[in-house]
Amino acid sequence: MRTLRTLGFFVTVLLMVAGPAAAQFGRGGPGMRPPQVRGVLNPVVGSGAVYQTANGEVEISLVGKEDVGGKPGYWVQIGVGQMYMKNLTVVDGKNMTVSRMIMQPPGGGPMEMSPAMFGAPPGADVREGQLVGTESVTTPAGTFNCEHYRANNGSWEAWIAPNVPPWGLVKSKSESGEMTLLRTITGVKDRITGTPQKFELPPGFGGIPEGVIPGR
Repeated sequence: MRTLRTLGFFVTVLLMVAGPAAAQFGRGGPGMRPPQVRGVLNPVVGSGAVYQTANGEVEISLVGKEDVGGKPGYWVQIGVGQMYMKNLTVVDGKNMTVSRMIMQPPGGGPMEMSPAMFGAPPGADVREGQLVGTESVTTPAGTFNCEHYRANNGSWEAWIAPNVPPWGLVKSKSESGEMTLLRTITGVKDRITGTPQKFELPPGFGGIPEGVIPGR
């Protein structure tokens, strides 16, 4: 019975990834990864932003900070509906790695998953791309003076304003969708409670077929 509940939770995670945040959840590892938010990290704990995607709203915020091997690590919390995940993102210059990943479904306990299941995150600094120019961008959150960046291979674009937490992201476009800032938020709390249990895939469920999750 516990195996069935665990598998049910895993399917729920897949629905979370493939649903409201589908435009920003790409293929990685065995098939999923958190939103590929590109920006410039503004590490103010308790701050965040809510974005509109093609299928719903996604909340991204910073809820904690801790040292990981002598480098700064930040707990980035992502909310889709009533489901939350958080990852401990370690920043080393313009590079990022995810040290831990925890998810909690509505009414359930938290489960810690291997970061390898989600693939590698993008770089910590969108300025690795080409600076297109400076533009005024209006969203439901207001009008922002933004720097407009584009990937060297043209696969994404991002409009960045430094006063938008936690990534400076006002708007982004990629081959798989768009994100638009709806509002910024403060006083954000960690929504994952309790002691995380290790999540293990059931035998024979070692991977997700390619194509289940929209590609980047």
